[in-house]
Amino acid sequence: MIRYSLKCSEGHAFDSWFQSAAAFDTLVSRAMVVCAVCGTETVSKALMAPGVAVAEATVPRPLGHAMHPAEKALRALRAEVEKNSTYVGTNFASEARKMHLGDAPEKPIHGEAAPHEARALIDDGIAILPLPILPKERVN
Repeated sequence: MIRYSLKCSEGHAFDSWFQSAAAFDTLVSRAMVVCAVCGTETVSKALMAPGVAVAEATVPRPLGHAMHPAEKALRALRAEVEKNSTYVGTNFASEARKMHLGDAPEKPIHGEAAPHEARALIDDGIAILPLPILPKERVN
């Protein structure tokens, strides 16, 4: 495992762990590494200093502890979305279209759509909202 300091095109800095340098390159090329603060897929390695352990200066931080207020807000948003809507996976565009046409009962849903599918929904007057969160299966 390797930990990289990362930065996004918006200037946000965050860290993430990867299986290897090659795994990082593969995930970035597939737009599967996103900014932990704003969700942009334009992410690159930041300059990093070598990790030097200093026991008295290091305060352990529990895994999963939010590092930034924006991360806390995103976690709260995820919990609210998961609590109040149904995850339809990659069927999001077709499910949203069925509800819009009256072929399925309306209910809150969330899921995944390719950019061209999302554009088609918007062009057809179907109200959708991109969420700045990834499904749990795709989280780094």
